[in-house]
Amino acid sequence: MMKIFKGDLPDDLEIKGEVAIDTEAMGLKPHRDRLCLVQMATQDQRVFAVQFVDDKFKAPNLVRILNDPKILKIFHYARFDVTTMTHYLKDLQIKNIFCTKIASYLARTYTDRHGLKNLVKELLNIEMDKTAQTSYWGADTLTEKQKEYAASDVLHLCRLKEILVKRLKREERYELALDCFKFLPTQAKVDLLFAEETDIFAYQLGKNN
Repeated sequence: MMKIFKGDLPDDLEIKGEVAIDTEAMGLKPHRDRLCLVQMATQDQRVFAVQFVDDKFKAPNLVRILNDPKILKIFHYARFDVTTMTHYLKDLQIKNIFCTKIASYLARTYTDRHGLKNLVKELLNIEMDKTAQTSYWGADTLTEKQKEYAASDVLHLCRLKEILVKRLKREERYELALDCFKFLPTQAKVDLLFAEETDIFAYQLGKNN
C-alpha cells in the first residue's frame, strides 16, 4: 500500500542506495500543467508519495533526497519527470539519475517499444494496468485505482534497472548511457527555457542543415 504525505515527506524518512521515482501532473506541459504527485519506491519495496493539492511546492525534505548525490534516482522517461520537478520544486539540483527509457533505447535496439508497460512485460513478464494514467490527478483525494497505478509505476523500476545495466554492459553502451543520464538536468533547463517551442538538438541524419 502506498502511503501519501501532503506537501512534503516527513523529517525522519531516510533513503539509502537508490529510489525509484515517478510524477503525475495535470498534463504534459510543465508551464501549464501543475505537478500533482511525486511517488517513490525503495529497494525494500516501501512505496510512498508526496501530493501537492495547492500551489505551494515547498517540499524541503523531498528536495533533500532528490539532491543527495549518494542516492541513485531511477526514472522511466526522466526527461519529463526532471523537467516538471525542476519547474515546481525550489532549489532542486538533482544528480545521479538512471532513466530506464533511455537505457531501453540503447539496449533494446531490436524494438521501437520502449514504454514502461512494454518494458515490464518483456523483462519481468508482468502485465501493467495503465487505465488510470490519464485520470484527474489534481483531486484532493485520489481513488484507490489511482493509488494502485501510481505505485505500480515505481515498484518495478529497480528490477528493470538491474536487467538493463547488464544488457548495456554486454553491448558496451553503459558508459554512453551514463553520459546521457548526466545531461538530463541540463536538458530539463533547456526544455523549460524554450517551453517546447523548439528542440535545439533536432536534426536529421544525412541532411545538410
